[in-house]
Amino acid sequence: MKNILITGSKGQLGSEIRRLAPEYPDFQFIYTDVEELDLTNESAVHEFIGQRAFDYCINCAAYTAVDKAEDEPSLAEQINAFAPKYLARACSKNNTILIHISTDYVFNGTNYKPYTETDVPDPKSVYGTTKLAGEKAVMKFARTAIIIRTAWFYSAFGNNFVKTMLRLGKEKEEIGVVVDQIGTPTYAGDLARAILDILADNKIEDHKIEIYHYSNEGVISWYDFAQAIMHEAGLDCRVKAIESKDFPAKANRPFYSVLNKAKIKKDFELKIPYWLDSLKVVLKQLNQK
Repeated sequence: MKNILITGSKGQLGSEIRRLAPEYPDFQFIYTDVEELDLTNESAVHEFIGQRAFDYCINCAAYTAVDKAEDEPSLAEQINAFAPKYLARACSKNNTILIHISTDYVFNGTNYKPYTETDVPDPKSVYGTTKLAGEKAVMKFARTAIIIRTAWFYSAFGNNFVKTMLRLGKEKEEIGVVVDQIGTPTYAGDLARAILDILADNKIEDHKIEIYHYSNEGVISWYDFAQAIMHEAGLDCRVKAIESKDFPAKANRPFYSVLNKAKIKKDFELKIPYWLDSLKVVLKQLNQK
C-alpha cells in the first residue's frame, strides 16, 4: 500500500484524483486543503509530513487567479513559490517523492513551435513568475521529483473556461472570445489519470528531478474552444472572434503556449487523449450533475 499526500485537494486536479481513487486500490490517499495543512507555514508542513510515512506527495495547490495575482503578488508568491519550497524540503527529509504541477505561463508565448522542457522560461505575469519560482525551489530542494507543466485547465469541478462558456451561452445571444491566443485545453481528469498511472508503474527514478509537459493533444485558439463548447452543448449563442487588444486584462497572457509532450509520452508510455474527445467527456459529466 502506497501512501499519497494530496495538497490542494479541493481544486480541479485534486477533485479528479479523488474521483479516480477507487480505481487504484493499492494507494492510500490523504487529502488536504488549507484547512488541514497551511502550505505557507513551513513548520506545519514539516510536522505534517514528518509524522506520516508518505511515499508520494502530489502538490495540486496553487494560486491560479491570473489577473488578481497582479494585485496580490505577495500572496501569489507565498502559495506558488514558498509552499513548493517548504514541500520540497519536507519531502526530501522524509524520502517522499514530490509531484509538482506548474504552468505554460512560465513561457513568454512568442514561440512558433511547441515548447519543450528545455526551452528557456521567460514569464510575463506575476502568476507565471511565481510559478517559475516554485519550479526552481523544487529543483533546488527536492531529492526526487517530477514537475509537470500544463495549460488551459478545465473539468466538471470548480470554475473554469468551459463552465463559464456554458453559463454565458445560456444567458447571451453573442459573446466575444480571443482568437489570437493559441494553445491546447487540458482536461484535469486526463492529467490526474496520467499521474496516478505514472505512480502505479513506479517509473520515477530515485534522486532525479525531471520537468515534463502535459496537455491534451491538438492545437486551437480560445475562440475555437468556445465554438466547440457551444456546438457540443447544443447552445445557439454566437461566438465572435476578437483580438487580445480588444479584451483588456491585467495580466499578460502567452499568445502561443502549445506544449511539446514527446518526453512524458516516451518516458512513461502515456497515450494522451485528443482535446475534443475529452471535452465531450466533461460535458457529459456536467449533464449528469
